Amino acid sequence: METTSRVGTQAQGTPGPGGVQAARRTVGGYLAAGFPWYGLDEAFTGPRWLMQVGVAADGTVEHGSTGHGDEPLVRGEASQDKHRFAVVVTVASSPVRRSGDGTGVLEATSVSSAAWLAGSGLLAFTWPGQMDHSLRDDWLDQQTETAWELADDLSGPDWSMLSLPVDGVPTPFHYRESEFGWVLAGSPAGGVHIGAYGRGMSAYGLGFSVVRDITTYE
Repeated sequence: METTSRVGTQAQGTPGPGGVQAARRTVGGYLAAGFPWYGLDEAFTGPRWLMQVGVAADGTVEHGSTGHGDEPLVRGEASQDKHRFAVVVTVASSPVRRSGDGTGVLEATSVSSAAWLAGSGLLAFTWPGQMDHSLRDDWLDQQTETAWELADDLSGPDWSMLSLPVDGVPTPFHYRESEFGWVLAGSPAGGVHIGAYGRGMSAYGLGFSVVRDITTYE
């Protein structure tokens, strides 16, 4: 993929394939970012919560997620279908650049980067209920590869276009649904790309805005 580094959402804090490490539930990482965070706008009145930030090898915060609604359970766990949530992924807009150690080149980020992070994020809370635990890793690898391929083909038949407000401005988003939930991604003004995923909440009624105070998500 020319614009997506395949940096996943490693909940355990282990480095991903692109060299970015995920740090969970610490507001300090969000405060250290050099770009604005986005979440659902004020029309959403439910719970808000921190998820994780993606940090490059040199300590630069490159992306992160904010949660809205019920904190999701892995699909297949008791009562998971009753949980309604939407997660917003903010990705810093970056050109092709040298790696922190000067030994290589990091890929640029784009709307495909946001689509990949959103798609893989949804998979983190997805698990067919009848699947044996021992098979989940193989299933997850297969589905993650599919999510990456879909993110690399936003003009393909699996995606449709959806206009949603970002800070009150209608913004085009790429949108797709699956049996596991929905994923969308767009690039509003402001030097970021936005991805989102969810289940139990319709994407069609969502609006996004800059998070004025990220500590309100703690």
